[in-house]
Amino acid sequence: MSIEQKINYQLNKFPTVKKIIKRGYQLFFYFFSKKEPNSGNLVQLTPNDGNEYFFGYYDKSPWDISDRYVLCLQAKCTWKDVAPKEPANIVLIDTGNNNRIRILGQTHAWNVQQGCMLQWLGPDFQSKIIYNDFRDNHYCSVILSIDTLKERVIDMPVYSIAQSGEFALTLDFSRLHRLRKGYGYSNLQDKTVGVLVPESPCIWKIDFISGNITPLLYYSDFYKFETRKEMDSAEHKVNHIMISPSGKRFMVLHRWIHGQRKYSRLITCNIDGTGMYNLLDDDMVSHCNWKGDDEIIAFANIKNFGVGYYLLKDKGHEFKRLWPELDRDGHPSYSPNKKLVVTDTYPDRARMSTLYCMQEDEEPRVIAKVFMPFKYDNDTRCDLHPRWSRDEKMLCIDSVKFGKRSLFIGKI
Repeated sequence: MSIEQKINYQLNKFPTVKKIIKRGYQLFFYFFSKKEPNSGNLVQLTPNDGNEYFFGYYDKSPWDISDRYVLCLQAKCTWKDVAPKEPANIVLIDTGNNNRIRILGQTHAWNVQQGCMLQWLGPDFQSKIIYNDFRDNHYCSVILSIDTLKERVIDMPVYSIAQSGEFALTLDFSRLHRLRKGYGYSNLQDKTVGVLVPESPCIWKIDFISGNITPLLYYSDFYKFETRKEMDSAEHKVNHIMISPSGKRFMVLHRWIHGQRKYSRLITCNIDGTGMYNLLDDDMVSHCNWKGDDEIIAFANIKNFGVGYYLLKDKGHEFKRLWPELDRDGHPSYSPNKKLVVTDTYPDRARMSTLYCMQEDEEPRVIAKVFMPFKYDNDTRCDLHPRWSRDEKMLCIDSVKFGKRSLFIGKI
C-alpha cells in the first residue's frame, strides 16, 4: 500500500476533513505537476449541443446486439447534484446513420454515477430496453419496446438484470442515496433513517414473467451472517448487486459504517437468497465483476497480499493476484470472450484518468489518458466506466475532457 493509500485509509474516518484535504492536495499537485494532453484513439459519439450525455455503470453494454444502436442519457446538468430532480431523456444513437439521436422517453429517477440502470433487455438485446423511473410517487422500472414505444411498468426499480431477461434483483435506493451519494435516488425520503439494522428487506427478486416481487434478504440477515464486532452499533447497507452469467448466483457488497470508519465485504448467494458465502472480508472491497459463473475479478485488500486486483474463486479461498503494478482502484470487466480485461483509474495528480486493456498474464497496456476538470469531482465526478461492445472490438467511456459529460468510443 502506497503512502497516499495509507493516508486515504486513515482519512476515511473523517469524511469532511478528507474532502478538504483532498481538494487542497489535488490543487497543489495539479499546479506543480507536468501537464499531459489527452491521448488515445477515442472518438466523441454524442453531439456538442449544450446538453450532457452519459450511459452509467461499467457492468453493462450500451450497444444492442448488432453494435449499431447505443443507449445513453441526455441531461442539462450533471455537476451540481448527484441525483437531480429534473428529468433526463432516454436517448438512442444510430451509429449507422451519422449518429442520429432519437429520444425514446424520460426518467425521473437517476444519478450521475449509474444513471437510471438503462440497458438492453435480454435475451435478444435488441427489441426492448429497461430503465428506472419515478411515477405516481413511487419508484418503478419501465420495459420499453423500441419499435412501438409500448411500455410495461414494473412496480419496483431494477438494479441487476439476468442475461436471460427473465428476472432482476433490486435494493432500497432511498437508503442507498442517503448513505452513498450518487448511487441511489433522491425522490423519496429514506424511511429507515436512524435504524442501524432495519428489520426490512434490502434485496428483492423481480420476476418479469409472472410479475411477482419477492423479498430475498433483510439487513438483519447480513448483520447476523458471520458477525464481526465492528458491526455492533454500525449502520448497514448493501450495494453493487451483480447477477452471474447463468443467473444462478449473485454477488453483493455488504457495507457498514461504524462511527467514521467504513467497512466492506463481498458476499455471494444463490439467486433465491440461500447459500450465502463470505468471499472477501478484509475490510475493503471495491469494484467487482463476474468473469464466469464461478470466478470474480475484484479490486480489494487481502491481508498479507495488499491492495490490488484479484481473481477469486466463488465459494472458495483460491485467488490470484493480477497486475501487481495496478494498485489504484478502477472499474474492471472482461471482454465477452473472456480473453481481455479493461479497467480505468481515478484522476492522478495531473487530473488524468488512465484507460487500460490487457490479458490476465500480460503487463497493462495504456489505451488512453483523459483529463477531468475540477468542476467534476467527489460525488459528481465523471468516472470513465469502460464498457465492451458485443463484438469485443470497441470500448465506450463517459468523459468530461471537453468540459461536459459525453460518450466516447474507441476501437481495440
